[in-house]
Amino acid sequence: MSDPVEDYLSSLAAALHGPKRTKARMVAEARGDLTDAVSERTRAGLSYEHAAEQAVRGFGTAAELIGSWQRELTIAQARHTARAVARTVPFVIVCWTLLQRADDSFWHLPRAAQHLAVVSAVAAVLAAVTLAATGTLARWFPTPDRLPLTIAWAGTAASMSMAIATLALALSAALGTDWVLLTFACVLAAASHALVAGSARSCRRCARLITDL
Repeated sequence: MSDPVEDYLSSLAAALHGPKRTKARMVAEARGDLTDAVSERTRAGLSYEHAAEQAVRGFGTAAELIGSWQRELTIAQARHTARAVARTVPFVIVCWTLLQRADDSFWHLPRAAQHLAVVSAVAAVLAAVTLAATGTLARWFPTPDRLPLTIAWAGTAASMSMAIATLALALSAALGTDWVLLTFACVLAAASHALVAGSARSCRRCARLITDL
C-alpha cells in the first residue's frame, strides 16, 4: 500500500522546478512538518494510514502550494543564474582585453564577435541588479515580476556571446602565434558558456511556470 505522505511529496516535487538544493530543502521541510502531524495523530489513537491522510489534507493540496513555492524557486533560480553570469562574464571580458594586448592576430577576429563582449558586460550589470533586487533590497521592495525572465534572457544572450567567442578564439588559436593564451581563453569561454547556458535555460522555464500560474 502506498504512503499518502510520500505520494503527496512526490507529486509536489514533480510539479516544482528550480535549483535542486532549494527544492530538496523545501520538500524536506514539508516532510518534517507532515511527519510531526502524523505522529501527533497516531499518538491520539489513529492508524498511520488515517493519520497520514488527515495530515496531508490539513497541509493543503499540492495545487494550493505550487504557486507560492514555485515563485520562491523561481527567485532562487534567478539568483543562481545571476551568480553564474556575474562569476563568469568578468573573466571572459578580461580574456578579450588580454588578447587584444597580447597578439595583433586577435584583431583579425570578426568585429561582430568582439562587440559581443559588450553584450556580456550588459548581462553582468543586469546580474548585479538581480542579486541586489532579490537580496538586500527585497527586504524593503517587492521583487519585480519580470525580473526572473529578464535575467534569464540576459544569461541566454551572454551564453550565446560566449559560444561565438569560443568559436572565434578557437579559429584564432589555430591561425595565431600566441596559441597558448588563445587556447586558454577559448577553454574558459567554453566552460563559461556551458555554466551560464544551462542555468539560463532553467531560469526561462521557471519564469514561464509562474507566468502560467
